[in-house]
Amino acid sequence: MANIKSQIKRNRQNERRRLANKTVRSEVKTRMKNAVVAAESGDREAALEALRVAQQKLDKAAAKGVMKKETVSRRKSRLSKQVSSILG
Repeated sequence: MANIKSQIKRNRQNERRRLANKTVRSEVKTRMKNAVVAAESGDREAALEALRVAQQKLDKAAAKGVMKKETVSRRKSRLSKQVSSILG
């Protein structure tokens, strides 16, 4: 445990940020999963809408600094490739 006042505060800030980032990452994973499930159900419109929402969440995570830009780019690419291969 830290003894220095500034480090105690820094630990509190880090914990708050960790929890906020955790919720963003969880939301991204959920939206990506929803896009794949929608594609597997065969409903093209729902799948494309879910894909669009997932990509928006990924972009937002990159803008907030929760995820790196390159990571988001790779995930978007893989997700769109996966959805398009399922839809045919």
